[in-house]
Amino acid sequence: MISGMEINAQPVTAVSLPAACDGPLAPGVPGRRLVTTRTDTTLAVYDLGRPAAAAPLVTFPAPWPRGASGVDAVAPGLDLAVFAGLHAVRGVTPDGVTRWEVPHGCWGCEEFHETADEYAGDPDHKYPDQGSACFGTDGRTVWAHVREQLDEDDDPRGESSPEAWLVIDPADGTVVARAGTGTYAAGSHHLPNPDPAVMGLAVGEGQDGSPALWGRLTGGVLHVERLAGDDRVLVAVGPGGRTFLTRGHERGQELTVHRASGHAVLGTVLADVLEPADPAARWGFRCGLVDDRTLVAGTSEHGYGTADVRHWLIDVETLEVRGPIRYPAVADPGPHPIGLGDGTWLTMSPGGEDVHVWRLPPAGRVSGPGGPPGAMRSAG
Repeated sequence: MISGMEINAQPVTAVSLPAACDGPLAPGVPGRRLVTTRTDTTLAVYDLGRPAAAAPLVTFPAPWPRGASGVDAVAPGLDLAVFAGLHAVRGVTPDGVTRWEVPHGCWGCEEFHETADEYAGDPDHKYPDQGSACFGTDGRTVWAHVREQLDEDDDPRGESSPEAWLVIDPADGTVVARAGTGTYAAGSHHLPNPDPAVMGLAVGEGQDGSPALWGRLTGGVLHVERLAGDDRVLVAVGPGGRTFLTRGHERGQELTVHRASGHAVLGTVLADVLEPADPAARWGFRCGLVDDRTLVAGTSEHGYGTADVRHWLIDVETLEVRGPIRYPAVADPGPHPIGLGDGTWLTMSPGGEDVHVWRLPPAGRVSGPGGPPGAMRSAG
């Protein structure tokens, strides 16, 4: 078992937002702690480092309600938002001007629509599948997971699939590359890599699995690699993009580090034997690097509940569990801590409106090292 003495989180700032926080801006902007919120009418960006942090830094009028969007994105320059709608991917400026739109098959019915009004209020579109969008880390590309009828030759598994991965020029909406995903998504999210030509895509297929894909744009061609097994959820990129982390789909007690090249497993941290051992403990679906050496991640009952929530600091290189985190004066930090990479991490209340930023205690004040081995398996 791993015990480790508690690590006292040091508060940096706390902000109450008018809407639920969706998490940090991804890709982030160096030197700034930016988070986003999404309502039916707007996508807003907040700077947690500003004195008036509860006031939005920039807002974008939303072209359709939140329920008709997957995971939207904002450019690192904060001059464009990309909305991953049911029937189109649309680039919108802060003044509400549509810069471009890329139509695709509807996530609700696979038909093509010209506007969202064609299916607004339709009960068959009430709980649709959804795609996602993300900017490359240099802001020069938009990656979008969409529904679209594909040719068999475009599918990395050699079989027909109604979904595609697009790379789009954010200046004018030109699709510069596309490839089939061979997936059947209920939803998806992207994971940007420090290399702007590389992007991760996590696809949730419900009980059928969770395909994890890595795309690389080379010479205008999108090359796609897929993790074997379709049972891993991409959750974080390691320092410099040399490694990445996954959470088991069925085996949610496993948090695994992979080598980026070849995807070899370097080690696994098991949630259900962290002391005190809890057979129901599972890792959450969001985590991240506090700094180049430290990962913050959360466990809870089954990985998505609010019962038995604990947060942990882990050495991302050795997979040593340094210990659980103790928060001062916070009734419920929520199940999903998210590393910001600048030496801090954020937590969100279960409702998402209350956001706290934390840092590690000064050197020498970390309560203790990780306990005896047992929660980690190494490989490679």
